[in-house]
Amino acid sequence: MDLPVLFGANVDPTWEPVDGPERTALAAERLGLDLATIQDHPYQKAFYDTWTLLSFLAARTERVILVPTVASLPLRPPAVLAKSAASLDLLTGGRVRLGLGAGAFWEAVGAMGGPRRGPREAVDALAEAIEVIRAMWSGQRSARVDGEHYALAGVHPGPRPGADLGLWLGAYGPRMLALTGARADGWLPSHAFLGLDRLGDAVRRVDDAAVEAGRDPAAIRKVYNISGLIEPSEVEAFRGPVAHWVDRLVALVTEHGMNGFVYWPADDHERQLATFAAEVVPAVREALR
Repeated sequence: MDLPVLFGANVDPTWEPVDGPERTALAAERLGLDLATIQDHPYQKAFYDTWTLLSFLAARTERVILVPTVASLPLRPPAVLAKSAASLDLLTGGRVRLGLGAGAFWEAVGAMGGPRRGPREAVDALAEAIEVIRAMWSGQRSARVDGEHYALAGVHPGPRPGADLGLWLGAYGPRMLALTGARADGWLPSHAFLGLDRLGDAVRRVDDAAVEAGRDPAAIRKVYNISGLIEPSEVEAFRGPVAHWVDRLVALVTEHGMNGFVYWPADDHERQLATFAAEVVPAVREALR
């Protein structure tokens, strides 16, 4: 099962100017992009609350899929997060995907009253959260999950979301990559934290875990967050002319099995996003066709 390749735009959740995120999301939709993704750092004073912003943008747009990249699990109880995602999924006609991460910036998380977790504990908590979220989406009359960090004690789940509401993980370490392949619907790595030199090995870990779990690796959504500039300059990883970008993205699809890209322009955001949508995306789609 080969998934269609999706293209998206990062929406910075900054509240100055007030309408900045709305303008970017509307531009992504107008330009024909598939995704609009929003960081989740509740402790960052310059940012809106991501879920509130995502819900607002869902009401302001009509077609683009909205994804938190990625929701901060330590500050968002998974049962409530699952209900929020299912509710918005139904209200938008299936335009939500739940990006979820184990957590980062632990001092800032602790400053907001969240737990401070070490690497092993954070992955353990995420694994339990996945069980909780799946149970909350199950449509069962009653759900129970036993866990050290998260549990359900006979809750009545609802609403049941549509079939497209997937759980996408921001994952980098070996255990997180294995968890993604075995139990998630998608993967959201960023080039800033997972460079091209390590991407192939990470993909193999995800795919191997999927096969071991009896799943089709090609059915997992793999979205690469990329920051750079489209310009006639010396070629770097994600910096160079349109032809360089096209070759790079096509290779990531054909050689590594990536099937989604979200652009984070390093500068000149409006013009860069327009160039990405008007010149890079159609050329990549044509090359893959």
